[in-house]
Amino acid sequence: MATVSVRYFAADVDAAIAFYTRHLGFTVDAHPAPGFAILARGDLRLLLNAPTGPGGAAQPMPDGRRPEPGGWNRIQLEVDDLDRRVDELRAAGAQFRNDIVSGFGGRQILLDDPAGNPVELFEPPALENPIPATEADTSTSPPCRPTPPRPSA
Repeated sequence: MATVSVRYFAADVDAAIAFYTRHLGFTVDAHPAPGFAILARGDLRLLLNAPTGPGGAAQPMPDGRRPEPGGWNRIQLEVDDLDRRVDELRAAGAQFRNDIVSGFGGRQILLDDPAGNPVELFEPPALENPIPATEADTSTSPPCRPTPPRPSA
């Protein structure tokens, strides 16, 4: 899988680095300036930017709006035991936007990082009767066909 990069704004980049590395399993790939860092977790790169400064990401839009943390777009981190992770994070003083919710696709909760950016912690549903790989018979599966290219405009 290719690396995916997501940019979050944080007024205190050092506090965000501490949060993501201590509590969510990220490592620091680079921290070349006080207002910028690159963190990694698997194929995810998290770019942390201060909302002000000389970098291009901190520049205002033509209509005057400035970058800021928060909102509802978020990264989703899969966890094995959501209840345990929530208990650990609450004990460490983490702030959540809601309680754990359950749906057809699994269970989730929204965690706020120190700047107010949401992080979704997600636990997929347990398979009730998984079929061991040695017993799975894929010979009756229909063949996969590539999607035809879309006509260009």
